[in-house]
Amino acid sequence: MNPALHWQKSSFSEGGDGNTCVELAAIEAELIHLRESDTPATRLTTTPTPLTQLILGIKSGRLSSPPA
Repeated sequence: MNPALHWQKSSFSEGGDGNTCVELAAIEAELIHLRESDTPATRLTTTPTPLTQLILGIKSGRLSSPPA
């Protein structure tokens, strides 16, 4: 049996019950689950190292938005 995931919203979300944020959950120390609030059934699973690299890339500005 899989334990229930405890989802945590990003501190950058709009707050309240809005569906405009990214949520994270972890059961084991090696697996992190991600989802977007407006599509909670779609989930990604990763490990800490690639997620850390993604976050650092976003914060440093190395990753840019796709062209409109």
